[in-house]
Amino acid sequence: MRAQTLRALLATLVAGTLTAGIAGTATAAPRPAALASPGSASAAPATSPGGSPAAPDTRDIKERLLSIPGMSLIEEKPVSGYRYFVLAYRQPVDHRHPSRGSFTQRLTVLHKDTSRPTVMYTSGYDVSTSASRSEPTRLVDGNQVSIEYRYFTPSRPQPADWSKLDIWQAASDQHRVYRALKKVYGQNWLATGGSKGGMTATYYERYYPHDMDGVVAYVAPNDVNNAEDSAYDRFFEQVGTAECRDALDAVQREALIRRKPLEKKYAEQAKSEGWSFGTVGTLDKAYEAVVLDLVWGFWQYSGEADCADVPDARTVSDEDLYAYVDAISGWSFYTDQGLAPYTPYYYQAGTQLGAPTISLPHLKGLTRYGYQPPRNFVPREIPMRFDRRAIPDVDHWVRHHARHMLFVYGENDPWGAERFRVGEGSRDAYVMTAPGANHGANIAGLVPGARELATARVLDWAGVDPATQAAAPLARLDKAPAEEPRLRP
Repeated sequence: MRAQTLRALLATLVAGTLTAGIAGTATAAPRPAALASPGSASAAPATSPGGSPAAPDTRDIKERLLSIPGMSLIEEKPVSGYRYFVLAYRQPVDHRHPSRGSFTQRLTVLHKDTSRPTVMYTSGYDVSTSASRSEPTRLVDGNQVSIEYRYFTPSRPQPADWSKLDIWQAASDQHRVYRALKKVYGQNWLATGGSKGGMTATYYERYYPHDMDGVVAYVAPNDVNNAEDSAYDRFFEQVGTAECRDALDAVQREALIRRKPLEKKYAEQAKSEGWSFGTVGTLDKAYEAVVLDLVWGFWQYSGEADCADVPDARTVSDEDLYAYVDAISGWSFYTDQGLAPYTPYYYQAGTQLGAPTISLPHLKGLTRYGYQPPRNFVPREIPMRFDRRAIPDVDHWVRHHARHMLFVYGENDPWGAERFRVGEGSRDAYVMTAPGANHGANIAGLVPGARELATARVLDWAGVDPATQAAAPLARLDKAPAEEPRLRP
């Protein structure tokens, strides 16, 4: 989209009633020329020794992918209209010292055509090996490369040096994958992800701003000051209706009042399921953690229409109360078995990302532990130390240097209480909010005008001409990992 067309569309938004939920700058700008990390230059088109363009590579796409040094095939799966590969790629454990060991990182490639743009997607957790297109991939009708975040199994070095699990190392994983695959997929690239994946896409852009042509980050938390969480308190004082908030608070309170009989049920289920509590410490600590997640978990994944299903705390039976807490928070989440797949997340929350703590005045006198820190959810043999510099650095960069970036949030999502913002110095960067949406907010849920603007910018960054783009329904984001704990992005 031409700059004057973009300005005209924004002028329409400002003149009308659609400015609520949209923040950003309107000037289209080239990619930044500064603040790149060493070695972040984009891969150049292939040329012959004489300087003329090289002949097109006519080899089968599988052969081209497997000819990349360090790339191997796990399996190819049949997908209608695409080629779909589950791959393994050798990565350095430490990108600052590549000779000091390597590990195998899992990724998938959903191949459409090398003439189409490519979207780099990550959930920030493990990678799904079922073919699923993210919303930007559907919008641009492109290829998709999905990357498993380092240290989520099986993409974990053995033995694991946990000090090498940080946002710069993970961004460098993405950079190496991009440099390797850019030789195959030479058109424009976008980075995307939801929640921790949106954070990951943002961190990648901060450290390697020359790689991607655009970034779409969904519902990405931004905990700049880990010691100051009043934004979450304000959110929970205002979200939804007073009647719904009061009903949820009452259920949460009742679950702590009935701690003794409900913990008996919890112990019986733990014995039946083979659950243990070594990491968090005791069943009692796990019980309280699940109950304290109730209100957060409701607004993260439910909506105002679900308020009608909140039980009456005054009359609900123990069985129904136990079942409701399980449906919203999940009794398995703080068991050893529930925590183990997410050790890398809780490690990062306790060393760089930060974690929210909210006040709970309605539970005064009933809590024994309060919101427990990430340290309680990581095995004690793994050392942890919090880095207060990493996230403020990213936040400052986004506010002052963001280019071709779109942040999408849900109005009713707790994680959006602390969000990324664009400011003076950013160009062609936007923050948009989907009304009534939860942690599944996307471009399709934006108000008219904002939705068209977001779509136009994504197509432009991808190098796709809207006039030739076939109309297609917008897709859901890739599914989040199964059984994810509520109090994490």
